[in-house]
Amino acid sequence: MPPGILTLADGLAEKATLSPANTGFMLICSAMVMLMTPGLAFFYGGMVRVKSVLNMLMMSFISLGIVTVLWVLYGFGLAFGTDVGGVIGWNGDFAGLGHIGLTQLWGTTTIPIYVFAVFQLMFAVITPALISGALADRVKFTAWALFVALWVTVVYFPVAHWVWADGGWLFKLGVIDFAGGTAVHINAGAAALGVLLVVGKRIGFKKDPMRPHSLPLVMLGAGLLWFGWFGFNAGSWLNNDDGVGAVAFVNTQVATAAAMLGWLAYEKLRHGSFTTLGAASGAVAGLVAITPACGAVSPLGALAVGAIAGVLCAMAVGLKYRFGYDDSLDVIGVHLVGGIVGSLLIGLFATGGVQSDAKGLFYGGGFGQLGKQAIGVVCVLLYSLVVSYVLAKAIDVVMGFRVGEDEEITGVDQAAHAETAYDFAGAGGGTAARRTTALGESPTKKVDA
Repeated sequence: MPPGILTLADGLAEKATLSPANTGFMLICSAMVMLMTPGLAFFYGGMVRVKSVLNMLMMSFISLGIVTVLWVLYGFGLAFGTDVGGVIGWNGDFAGLGHIGLTQLWGTTTIPIYVFAVFQLMFAVITPALISGALADRVKFTAWALFVALWVTVVYFPVAHWVWADGGWLFKLGVIDFAGGTAVHINAGAAALGVLLVVGKRIGFKKDPMRPHSLPLVMLGAGLLWFGWFGFNAGSWLNNDDGVGAVAFVNTQVATAAAMLGWLAYEKLRHGSFTTLGAASGAVAGLVAITPACGAVSPLGALAVGAIAGVLCAMAVGLKYRFGYDDSLDVIGVHLVGGIVGSLLIGLFATGGVQSDAKGLFYGGGFGQLGKQAIGVVCVLLYSLVVSYVLAKAIDVVMGFRVGEDEEITGVDQAAHAETAYDFAGAGGGTAARRTTALGESPTKKVDA
């Protein structure tokens, strides 16, 4: 979010007037960010085995329900209410969103508070959904739903205040995070690691094949994420008046393309092939890395951010085999590492000519901004890691976070949802047809009752 814009002033702006163009633009961006959560569900769903596709989809979709309700009740107030000590906010008028005028502007912007609230809601929704990819195949759905509710309350809402709200301590320090490198991606990646330390590895990790069941679904999800990310980044300037949002849009495309190529190049040199999974993962790594930096760097800087992130994230996904943590869908390797890379590279590539006058090392700014970025990275990472571990441990003690061994082997789709993603028993080549053919019968032969 842009420094200097997230001021409350009791929700009023003396000189600003409502802009229908900016309001419409932000509503479109909000809808695009909402689409990212189903896109993430498809992206993750395609990467798991057949027996847990529906569970993976639901772990993202449930966030749309839980986080929306909590955001309306108290989340918006905690994240963007009047600052309390730099660590949390509160504004009674924001509780229930029931005491806000229809055209009451958000701070010094030209958009209504309602529009800002719904835009930020979509960020809050997707962040816990990102965590779910690390936990595929093995957690109770009820435990996951409880974790989402607790985690957004004690981790996401406060961290969003630190980073983006006027008065938040990282905001005042001068940490640059245009659209969520710390608050979204490092936050979610560190949380994934914290929960993994509690739930442990999947049965058969490093022994049984756990390949993606549908790479077309993965590519579809990656495409939806790429599309929605333009709203995620360009919309974070909260207006379309001065060209900063346009630069963020361009940088988003440029860095994503560079990261995809960087990942594929590393993959070819390391493993000998250009894979579709690598292309999709590289694109997401680039989107993650440019998120905090898209308003601070030039398009050439975005090329560097994307290429570096693509290679480093591709290298990082293999660390789970070396260190023995079972990050099912590489949330740590892509979101945690990508968020760290993008946040720190601001300290090198910030031009001082887009969202603010802060310059990185390569543009004559010295090490000052790099130091600020490092503080933001470390503090968010440690807070999310520790608190997420404590929450997961408490849930595990009270109700058990993990499904039983039999349920994990059979598949969490049946255990949690009493459904399967695909029906292989239909006519025209299904299992029934193969069985009758093997017995020497016609698959279309009628059988008497």
